[in-house]
Amino acid sequence: MNLGIYGGSFNPPHLGHSSAARLAMEQLGLDKLIFVPAAHPPHKQLPADAPQPEDRLAMTALAADGMLLPDRVEVSPMELEREGPSYTADTMEQLRREYPEAQLWLLMGADMLLSLQDWHQPEKILALTGVAAFARSGGDSQARLEEHAAMLQERFSGQVRVLPAPEPVEISSTRLRELLARGEGTEYLHPSVYGYIIRRGLYGVDYDLKHLPERELEACACSMMRAKRIAHVQGTRDEAVRLAKRWGANQEHAARAALLHDCTKYLDMQQQLQLCHQYGIVLDDLEQRAVKLLHAKTGAWVARDVYGEPEEVFQAIYWHTTGKADMTLLEKILYIADYMEPTRSFDGVERLRELAYRDLDQAVLAGCEMSIAEMAQRGLPVHYNTVEARDFLIKADI
Repeated sequence: MNLGIYGGSFNPPHLGHSSAARLAMEQLGLDKLIFVPAAHPPHKQLPADAPQPEDRLAMTALAADGMLLPDRVEVSPMELEREGPSYTADTMEQLRREYPEAQLWLLMGADMLLSLQDWHQPEKILALTGVAAFARSGGDSQARLEEHAAMLQERFSGQVRVLPAPEPVEISSTRLRELLARGEGTEYLHPSVYGYIIRRGLYGVDYDLKHLPERELEACACSMMRAKRIAHVQGTRDEAVRLAKRWGANQEHAARAALLHDCTKYLDMQQQLQLCHQYGIVLDDLEQRAVKLLHAKTGAWVARDVYGEPEEVFQAIYWHTTGKADMTLLEKILYIADYMEPTRSFDGVERLRELAYRDLDQAVLAGCEMSIAEMAQRGLPVHYNTVEARDFLIKADI
């Protein structure tokens, strides 16, 4: 197995790091890549106001997840769990024990390679792993690095490779922190990382969470879910806004309800129950056993309590999974937008999409009937609210 190790302070992790990681995976044929945030980088002092190591770990995990390679890219807290300076030699020794048969590759930037001979135990590092450094775009970086790589190989008898410059993301973490403090630089961040920064108030980013612009609300929502779900949430938002325009509902409320409708979906049962206790949510027998039903209720409360969303948005999120009898216009819009947004693919979805713009009630009715039929086919219980939603729409159409 070819295993890449990408260390650094990641303060914050940005798209330049992701671009370099992708390049290394391609150029080195890596089967797996591990980001390793440093707790106490020995080569530099972190700024006094730097985020806690746990925050840098969380942001790095979000950036790694944003690469959408869950089976090949991961994040390790090993240096955060180890006391003292985060020496690379110690990290490589630990990884060699964990992966005794792997070909290890330590990834680094050009400046790091040029100073590698001065690191703590460079001979040990090069005995344990190959080193791959990224050239800079432009200038004579490639030739200079190749010359230095040859010197290191001769001096320490290790493998050293120079990789071509990654896709140009001309930003340093230092410069990015300066931009963020001025309300700029978000184009260099994965939305999930930006959302985490907003939620935690890092790098001088100071928003009132209860009055977020839509772009910042979207980033916060992204930071609370896996990257693979972001396309679904964005698709639901776009569909909900189109439906709101078609049927005369509040388009801003539709967008915000859609962005937050799955904000607690990735919480486990214990975390869901903790939120239920916190907000006084009373659960019926089925909900106490089915974790998938809980995110609608807990998500609604987070939307209200954390993000200050109004009652109309709260109710739309609260009922978006099961539906209920006598739904409001926004509740119907979110229910059906979630069901048939553009990334959905199942038998009958095209019929739902056509119905939603011709007869919204009939579309919601069809969605309820599909849910009931699917649950019956899988031998699972149907929530009574979905049955009541279906029955109410049938009676209303008589």
